[in-house]
Amino acid sequence: MQTGIQFRGTVPANQTHRWFTFNWNPAQHVIWTIVPISINTAAPEINWSVAVQRTSNTAVTYWISITNTTGSNVDIEARYAIFP
Repeated sequence: MQTGIQFRGTVPANQTHRWFTFNWNPAQHVIWTIVPISINTAAPEINWSVAVQRTSNTAVTYWISITNTTGSNVDIEARYAIFP
């Protein structure tokens, strides 16, 4: 298994932002997790969903929508794991 951080960003309070990451091998099994790196001990901070677009025979694009469920900005990391 290969893991890494694809990007970091900030999601403003009570908003949803959408990122994309492209040119991934469609033969690979990629799992996405989004982790807040801002500390909040009161409640969960984010929800996310992933959509997939087949852009060619050899590539897919992942569209990652991240919703901040708090009243403060949240810094995040988008992490991936590729399974053989």
